[in-house]
Amino acid sequence: MSDTTIPETSRKDWMSDQEVRWCPGCGDYSILAAVQLALPDMGVRREEVVFVSGIGCAARFPYYMNTYGMHSIHGRAPAIATGLAMARPDLHVFVVSGDGDALSIGGNHLIHALRRNVNLTILLFNNQIYGLTKGQYSPTSETGKVTKSTPFGSIEKPFNPVSVALGAEASFVARTHDMDRNHMMDTIKRAHDHQGASIVEIYQNCNVFNDGAFGQITAKSARDEMLIDLRHGEPILFGADRQRGVVLDGGGVRLAEVADVGMDAVLVHDETRPDPSIAFMLSRIATGPHEPTPVGVFRAVGRDEYGSRVNQQLAAAQEQRGPGDLHDLLRSGATWEVA
Repeated sequence: MSDTTIPETSRKDWMSDQEVRWCPGCGDYSILAAVQLALPDMGVRREEVVFVSGIGCAARFPYYMNTYGMHSIHGRAPAIATGLAMARPDLHVFVVSGDGDALSIGGNHLIHALRRNVNLTILLFNNQIYGLTKGQYSPTSETGKVTKSTPFGSIEKPFNPVSVALGAEASFVARTHDMDRNHMMDTIKRAHDHQGASIVEIYQNCNVFNDGAFGQITAKSARDEMLIDLRHGEPILFGADRQRGVVLDGGGVRLAEVADVGMDAVLVHDETRPDPSIAFMLSRIATGPHEPTPVGVFRAVGRDEYGSRVNQQLAAAQEQRGPGDLHDLLRSGATWEVA
């Protein structure tokens, strides 16, 4: 009889012996601490956890975790993690990626992992810049961003990662930020507990190449007025006295003073709504991290997990046709000899 007891662990058990080598003050330190502190409460064994990363500053993450891990190739972490999750459904597979890695060269892999609902927990570190390659603009950089690769300012409209994920029909979508460790821990735990693809956008400060990008909304003095905390089943209110709220207005949502519209008009958040339309509207409230911005879980719906469905198909095919013979398969059909 195997021992199913999960050993009690602390943060120290999840820390590797590698020196953490990010720039002093980088928000990645805060995210790493939040993950290491959250894992002991997730009911998992270290030998059953894998972190897969791509390329970029965030991609060093697997080195600092006392788990299995793979520092893979640019943008391909979701593809590699998909193969792992399919072959080993008993593992807890995390994907760590930055905004450049995930949304430029890796954009196609990301949206299809979400569309398929592969059982992955994806942590997307968004600092709105390329940090590792020294400060070029990224797919989430704001229009007009002056960088080494856009000396006259970017002319492109940036991606909104939450909107992208909801557009791909992701079954779990959330946002948090590196200045609130408890919020990060709670959000990451919920993402891990979700069956299927979960994605968490984490606003992360790059203090060297894009310092203060989120300061207008994440600074402690600003949070009450600038962060809209989404809580399932509760009216969407914010402000120091919860005096402002989100209301449905025709074909969209808008911010309003509760005193002007009344509490009955304030939208009650339903993260389990099958249709992602309202969640998408919420993701579009802010045009950038200088306006009131929703954080928390936008969507959490149940959907068939990809690996389970594939394994069901394989089992059904084997039951219908019996065990196959690989030798016969390779030599069947149109075969020929080369002289």
